[in-house]
Order: sequence, then structure tokens, then C-alpha cells
Amino acid sequence: MSKTNINFIGNRNIALIFSAVLSIVSIGSLAVRGLQMGIDFTGGTLIEVGYQQAADLTVLRNTLDSSGFADATVQNFGTTKDVLIRLKPHEDVSSVDLSARVLEAINKTTNEPASIRRVEFVGPQVGDDLAEDGFLALLYSTIGILIYVAWRFEWKFAVGSIIATFHDVIVTLGLFSILGLEFDLTVLAAILALIGYSLNDTIVVYDRIRENFRQLRNKSTEEIMNISVNVTLSRTIMTSLTVFLVLVSLFFLGGEVIHNFSIALLFGVVFGTYSSIFIASPAALLLGISAEDLMIPVKEGAELDGRP
Repeated sequence: MSKTNINFIGNRNIALIFSAVLSIVSIGSLAVRGLQMGIDFTGGTLIEVGYQQAADLTVLRNTLDSSGFADATVQNFGTTKDVLIRLKPHEDVSSVDLSARVLEAINKTTNEPASIRRVEFVGPQVGDDLAEDGFLALLYSTIGILIYVAWRFEWKFAVGSIIATFHDVIVTLGLFSILGLEFDLTVLAAILALIGYSLNDTIVVYDRIRENFRQLRNKSTEEIMNISVNVTLSRTIMTSLTVFLVLVSLFFLGGEVIHNFSIALLFGVVFGTYSSIFIASPAALLLGISAEDLMIPVKEGAELDGRP
């Protein structure tokens, strides 16, 4: 049935221990360090300035610090000539006045004046609303997954898919927390896309398991799961590799705006593929899934009149 015969399910304990360690480290980092929330969620002012030559970020940070902007975050944006300055909300100061003060401050210590490319302002209330809406989007999508898989397959598969999805999301968020990467709306979009990708991969494996449960009745549950994962392995690898190559292109060529978006999906695709193989199926196995759970129920009286 399949050219590959890798004992994925037999090695599930090693994978589960590995995933448990990753999840604990991720949750610990999220609890202690949290996420570096972007201006989309915290509110504040974003100022993009440009130079003719490469900018010295250390000088810019020291200048802003001495000018009363100690909370400013300074980083390159795309090239070394473009600089992105993020400021926390300043009460009673408009974004126009704030950007003018910042420009005046950084031009004091440089021979070449900077030019403002754009200024964006997000109010604290808007940031709170976006954070709340983002959490609700994750919650509703998770509930939708649970309902769909329970209806499409069986509740034990539904729980297994939720465990695998939560694993992917928690580990990806843990990466952002550990590395101190900014979490903004584009990363939230990547997390939502990751949920859909991980679920799709899991559904493919579950569909083949259900099919094999009805055909290979002389096999044990563990053997059927292993056969099913091996049969879908080539499809899983090809799909993941195609998506991965696209995301690598976005990472290197997409610019700073979607840099963290591509990082989240790159990391998520790897672990989404891993969880479909090593988390989703073993989780259903631990919950006691069996052939009886997935058999088509016989209609009452069908055996008497010969109908299927």
C-alpha cells in the first residue's frame, strides 16, 4: 500500500516527550517574558525615516534617549538607510508634533538630515480592542475546529486535532517570546493561517485512518495508524515543502513589513507537519480510538431484508 514503512506511531513516546518539553519551555517563556506586543496592540506612534547613507542605530538610540524618548524602539526597516522608530503613547501630544520633535532630535547629531517617510498612530483603546478581537478570533476558530472534526470524524479525533493545533500555536508563540520578536497584526494573521494549515494536514491523515479502519480489519489500531501516516507521507512532504519554499522567498524578498509574518509561518509549517504525524494520531490513540468508533452504523432491519 505504501513504499515507506517508518514506525512513526511506535516512536510516539519520544515525540511526545520532545513536544512536552517544547511546550513547557514555550509556556514558561510566555508566562515570564510574555510577548513583545507591536504598536498595533499597545498603541503609540510609528515613524519611518530615511537617509542617503547607512544610519548608525546606536547614535540614534542615544540621541532619542537624551532627548526624552527613552522608550523609543529603533531598528532598520528593509535597508540600512531606512529606520523605523516606535514610540509608546504620549499624552497631550499629537502624532504630527511628536514626529516633528523626533525628527528635530535625531537631526541634531547627524550631518545628513533624515527625511520622514510615514507616520502612523494607534490609540491605546484601539490597541486593546485589536488584542481582544485577536484573542476572540483564535478562540472561535478553535471552537469551530472542534465542532467540525467531531462532526466529520469522531470526538476522539476532534480532541486529537485540537491538541495538535494548540501544540503548534503554543510552540510558535514561544519562539516569538524567547527571541523577543515583535507580535503584531501580521503575526496574528500568520497564527490563524497556521491553525488552518495544521488542521488541513491532520484531516488528510485522519481521513486515511478512517478509510483503513474500514478496510484493514485484520490489523491492530496502531498498525492501521502507522500505515495511514506512511501512505500520506509523500503528500504531506510535498505540500509542506512547496509552502516552505514560498515562505522562504517571502522571508528574504518580502521586506520588513512581513518579516515576522514569514518567520511565524516558516516555523509553524515545520511543526504543523510534525504534529500531524507525531501528535494528532498518537493523541487519538491515547484516547482509545478503535475501529468500532468509525464503522458505518448498520440501519435497523438492513440485515433482514439484505439492504446495505
